Amino acid sequence: MDPMIRQLLVLSIALSVITSASADRPLIVAHRGASKEAPENTLAAFDLAWVKGADAIEGDFHLTNDGQIVCIHDSTTKRVAKRDLVVANSTLKELQKLDVGSWLNPKYAGTRIPTLDQVLKTVPSGKMIYIEIKSTATIVPSLIRVIKDSELELSQIMVISFRSDVIKKLEGAAPQYSSALLTKFEPDRSRRAPTAAEMVVTLKKSQADGISSTRGRVTPEVIRHFQKVGYHFHFYTIDDAATGRLLKKWGADSITTNVPGKMAEWLKP
Repeated sequence: MDPMIRQLLVLSIALSVITSASADRPLIVAHRGASKEAPENTLAAFDLAWVKGADAIEGDFHLTNDGQIVCIHDSTTKRVAKRDLVVANSTLKELQKLDVGSWLNPKYAGTRIPTLDQVLKTVPSGKMIYIEIKSTATIVPSLIRVIKDSELELSQIMVISFRSDVIKKLEGAAPQYSSALLTKFEPDRSRRAPTAAEMVVTLKKSQADGISSTRGRVTPEVIRHFQKVGYHFHFYTIDDAATGRLLKKWGADSITTNVPGKMAEWLKP
């Protein structure tokens, strides 16, 4: 794709992301659905997120042994099911036999692991989905195929990942899809927190269109730095009113939260 055409496309998608929520607040993204009240990463959680007024849902996706894309956070089923299966070594049929709802509440007994296709079908017109890729970059061809087969518009989809190789492979094969690189603006045991300039270099290498971060050591100046050079800036996972209101004031493009209904109330003018 011609670099100039790509730049214009990226800017138009970023603009749709920024303006798709109410003009006076960031997008409210339901983390794994309305995951405080329904089993995370299930159709029940995503359906409830829409009821709660979320602008978007966020889900985690892995590639199965038979090439299907399923919605689950961990690489194994141990935390959300009675059986411990490795997702990458299991078939869709094996995984969908599991009950992944009872662990949260008996009323969700019989809830199954959904496929990406099933999750995409829950997204209403005018709403978005943040597709977080947990697998390696080998998932990208299947990901593109499933998205193309859906009825969603380009402006409704954002692909996110901590893995820069996943984002780079996606953008190389299908640059029309908006993407964001997940990171943390805070130090860990092995290194100091990255600077904004360093993260811009990382974004350019991965070809991501935006960044999604924890609150960490982000400042209003950091957000403006990214937005000024054409990147959108998102936050995860924020569940308190004070931080939500602060990030709204700072101009965040979206806030991912486990409590979308409450966040909508907290961010009202």
